[in-house]
Amino acid sequence: MDTLTINYNDKNFREEFVHSLHNTGFAVINDHPIDQNLINEVYDDWSIFFKSEKKHDYLFDYEKQDGYFPFKSENANDSERKDLKEFYHIYPLWGRYPDFLSKKSLVLFEEITKFGNILLEALDIFSPNEIRKHYSEPLNKMSKSSDQNLMRVIHYPPLRDSDHPDEIRAAAHTDINLITLLISGSQPGLQVMDKNKNWVDIKSKKGQIVINTGDMLKECSNGYFPSTVHRVINPEIKKNVSRFSIPLFFHPRGDVVLSKKYTADEYLFKRLKEIGLK
Repeated sequence: MDTLTINYNDKNFREEFVHSLHNTGFAVINDHPIDQNLINEVYDDWSIFFKSEKKHDYLFDYEKQDGYFPFKSENANDSERKDLKEFYHIYPLWGRYPDFLSKKSLVLFEEITKFGNILLEALDIFSPNEIRKHYSEPLNKMSKSSDQNLMRVIHYPPLRDSDHPDEIRAAAHTDINLITLLISGSQPGLQVMDKNKNWVDIKSKKGQIVINTGDMLKECSNGYFPSTVHRVINPEIKKNVSRFSIPLFFHPRGDVVLSKKYTADEYLFKRLKEIGLK
């Protein structure tokens, strides 16, 4: 599982990034332009949110999918057990946002979005010609005007004695979208499945961003970019503390044609039903 760790300022960054996503579906990026102090402040805000009873004032909207999703709201596709996590969905263009938190998360959303557009442009430019012809439009254009780009703030609480031994923080799954930019988690636990179906740790450090391919990019690239199975495992007993992570999912507009089989809206609805959110 040769996932590359790449410095954003390297002259061959874009080629190496696309190469890593093609080979493994993942890449880890150092020296990115997003301010670490801002990231730290956002994590502090959401630590306050998840400790507060006010979070229940923002329960998710079943149709719109914005707001707070309580503990054990979601299961991975094909998993009968619910994930050991709670989370909040931020759609800045139209979704609800907690009025007792600062707006720093919205600033972070904008910064990650700018960076994600740079990465999607790299995928457009360095996809082989025979793959690029499958794209109904440039990848960065697919998501640039989308109101479905989603920041998910996730809290994995410490494990409890009452949790079932088969339940884990995030069961094996693939992401639905084009690409995911993940602000490196506050604790380890992210694993990916290699081609021999072995689990491999993603050893990202504080300050790095982990990128992975989603199912929609796999679909529109005719499988050239794999959507790699990943999970978040439970901590060791001596490290049984909360874990936070912030992925930003880049989604195409609903009308984007992914392939002969699906538009983006059709594929999204199919997957939300599979994971129990529809």
